[in-house]
Amino acid sequence: MIVSITVLLLIVLSVFFRSISEKEQARKAAEAAEAAQALLPPGIEENFLEPNEFSRPGTALSEVHGVVVHYTANPGTGAAANRNYFNNLPEINKKKKNKTYASSHFVIGIDGEIIQCIPLNEIAYASNDRNVDTISIECCHKRKSGKFSNATYRSLVQLTAYLCKKYQFTEANVIRHYDVTEKICPKYFVEHEDAWQDFKAEVAAKLT
Repeated sequence: MIVSITVLLLIVLSVFFRSISEKEQARKAAEAAEAAQALLPPGIEENFLEPNEFSRPGTALSEVHGVVVHYTANPGTGAAANRNYFNNLPEINKKKKNKTYASSHFVIGIDGEIIQCIPLNEIAYASNDRNVDTISIECCHKRKSGKFSNATYRSLVQLTAYLCKKYQFTEANVIRHYDVTEKICPKYFVEHEDAWQDFKAEVAAKLT
């Protein structure tokens, strides 16, 4: 009888503490969402790609462990043009033997405009093995050097900080495409490690 009461008590306590833990997690998530909202860049345009196998497969993104920064490698083009390229891949691929699979959650334009191409609960085809657990940001650039305009850079810092707050991680979770596959992307941040570290420091400052 005493054993039964003890077991019952342990079960009750386990449920009680689990309930407290779940409430605490919910509270922290709500606080993170509120803090993230304050960092949300103004004027993000939602212009989701049409569902298709080459750029928006609709596969669920069940967990997020990082943000991956890219550059378009297409000097002088804007956010809308790169978004439309992703959207038109089904038609483009009709003429190609080797099909292209590509997209990104966000594209930041030369003037700092931001287009969201993929919902945050779906994967994008941007970061190879890390597609399954990251949010991707493509950045437009004027020249072959890949250096971002001031407007692009400012939007990138703010958007990255927002995503870090939203998913409750730090600048340590922000990586380059290069860090996944050693592809020279984003070019300027790969060839100028000091600029990459300065960028991450600015994101960290936003988070504090």
